[in-house]
Amino acid sequence: MKILIVSDTHRKNENYIKVLEKVAPVDMVVHCGDIEGSEYLIAKSAGCPVQMVTGNNDFFSDLPREKEFQVGKYKVWLTHGHNYCVSMNNETIKKEARIRGIDIVMYGHTHKPVVDIDGDVIAVNPGSLAYPRQEGRRPSYLIMDLDKDGNAHFTINYL
Repeated sequence: MKILIVSDTHRKNENYIKVLEKVAPVDMVVHCGDIEGSEYLIAKSAGCPVQMVTGNNDFFSDLPREKEFQVGKYKVWLTHGHNYCVSMNNETIKKEARIRGIDIVMYGHTHKPVVDIDGDVIAVNPGSLAYPRQEGRRPSYLIMDLDKDGNAHFTINYL
């Protein structure tokens, strides 16, 4: 199973479309928020199931603020992260994930990609396809692959 994880597209969807074309086919797309009214385009372009939540800039969206769903053997929690102090670090969000019995938490907001495997919790942030903030400032996204044994592997990718 191949999952594309993106975030913080902020209505600048050209890079999202480029990434979809580059990595296709995918079995699922996950968007960690700050979609800013592009929900239909994100979902329709994917051609597969899509999980999305609102971010701090999604003022009039009907999307949920948070979601929990299953990917293979993993319980996944999807949130934008701004309510869990992720701009400081990801310790609060990982603590909350443990309390909820979550295996993988996917979040955005910081515009910086992260894959943090911390014992029983994996915290991932794809960064931003529109306004990257990490060194080099290249638009980023994650690919989550489940191998034949159902184990998750994550790669940070750049446009």
